[in-house]
Amino acid sequence: MTTEIHLSRHSARCAAEFGEDLIGAVNRLIREVVLDGGAVGHPAPPSHEQTRGWLEDLHADIARGDAELVLARAGARVEAMGSWRRRPYPAFRYTADLAQIMAGPGARGLGLGNRVVTELIAGARSAGIETLALGVRGNNHGAIELYERLGFREWGRHPNVIVVGEQRFDDVRMGLELGRAPEVVLRGSPDDGPGWSPRRG
Repeated sequence: MTTEIHLSRHSARCAAEFGEDLIGAVNRLIREVVLDGGAVGHPAPPSHEQTRGWLEDLHADIARGDAELVLARAGARVEAMGSWRRRPYPAFRYTADLAQIMAGPGARGLGLGNRVVTELIAGARSAGIETLALGVRGNNHGAIELYERLGFREWGRHPNVIVVGEQRFDDVRMGLELGRAPEVVLRGSPDDGPGWSPRRG
């Protein structure tokens, strides 16, 4: 593929409604990745209506400044994408989850995953996110290596909880610290403060 790659960021600064052409392009990409065996959270290819519902829900968060979608196009064709979404609970206001990071089977090896995730990191940082989190299938070693190159570190894994037919895979949890305001006090896990309870053992 020699077509020039263009990245577009759908953020609160340009929260235009998603049109039918874009919904169809995103649905096609997800379907191609799932049918190729991609580890993107779908046990089966989603329908057009399922993709529309996901994008409409994402758009509402984008309009509030709580999410972002990045698309990579080769010509007019969407070949890769990814999103981040702020967690909905006030106590996790400065944490966001990366999701739907994927590149189409015909666009592998072009570095699109790296470009999309790098753009998402920049967008999350500018939105005031302090920590990015993600989950990745335990056997998706290429994706894990990509995230590690971009600074993500594994903090844990939930063994054998990702369902693919009769198979089960680890959910590897990773995180990236984006920085905090100088006045933020990092408390960790002290034996006092809000929510503290004494050990009973």
